[in-house]
Amino acid sequence: MHPAFSVLIFTVTSGAGYGLLAWLGAGQLLGYTQGFIVAQQLSLGIVAMVLISIGLASSTMHLANPKNAWRSFSRFRTSWLSREAVFAILLYPVAALYAAAIFLQWPSINLLAGLSIILALVTLFTTSMIYASLKTIRQWNTPMVPALFMAYALISGGSLFLAVNSFFGALNYQLLAVVIGLVLITLALKLVYFFWQGKPQGATIQTATGFSQASVRLLDAGHSAPTFLNREFGYQVAADLLLRLRIVMTLVTFIVPLGLFYWVFDGAGRTELLAVAWFTMMAGLLLERWLFFAEARHVVRLYQGEQRT
Repeated sequence: MHPAFSVLIFTVTSGAGYGLLAWLGAGQLLGYTQGFIVAQQLSLGIVAMVLISIGLASSTMHLANPKNAWRSFSRFRTSWLSREAVFAILLYPVAALYAAAIFLQWPSINLLAGLSIILALVTLFTTSMIYASLKTIRQWNTPMVPALFMAYALISGGSLFLAVNSFFGALNYQLLAVVIGLVLITLALKLVYFFWQGKPQGATIQTATGFSQASVRLLDAGHSAPTFLNREFGYQVAADLLLRLRIVMTLVTFIVPLGLFYWVFDGAGRTELLAVAWFTMMAGLLLERWLFFAEARHVVRLYQGEQRT
């Protein structure tokens, strides 16, 4: 699959924003943000909504005609993309009311915090299901895709939550330990996904037709010039390069941030390193999302003259 840069930015930055908003709301419900000053809580919320807005704005750039983005709201009953659009827009007024509740200390602040968490996580889930619902792409059609989308949002949002709080001098080491645990769980889940996915290849024309013991070849590719299918579904990257990039992604997304987190947790490193860990993790997640597309093999490739999909 062609890894469009606008979609990479959309899924990574909005995921971090939704994750950060979920951490802020959970902090209100569990009581560990009630000691924060109003400016600190509002800063966390504003950063979250800015990241979400950057992601949503970037997603419209992937459209051939961005002015038609409003049409994405019209198929809520059947389209995961339409559901994502609806829930993403619904989050804005709820988040605005939550910010007002923080500033004015409304009694309904816990209710609004809970609604913000629910809408953030539901929007994340609908985004992940745009990909996980596609049976034509084996690498995406698995429950591990929604689980990883949610996990990435929580670790990137949690890392940013810690970095912003450290700026205000209010680092909670118990929360740091929780984030370290979540990063380890996400790393384990990603390794399981790699093991299940196998090497960056996919189905063959034999498995697609069911003639696994026979020699099958395509007689006619069905086209004589490049098409939309070739451009979007025929992205070519060498398998050995993809394997090397998997290693780099694992190091940048998980191992380096974990090392920085532990250094701060142990008291040997300055809290400013949490910001470095977040930026490093975000760079790794961009690479992860690039691999997510580049390693995906749509079955239509088999009918375009390729031996693997």
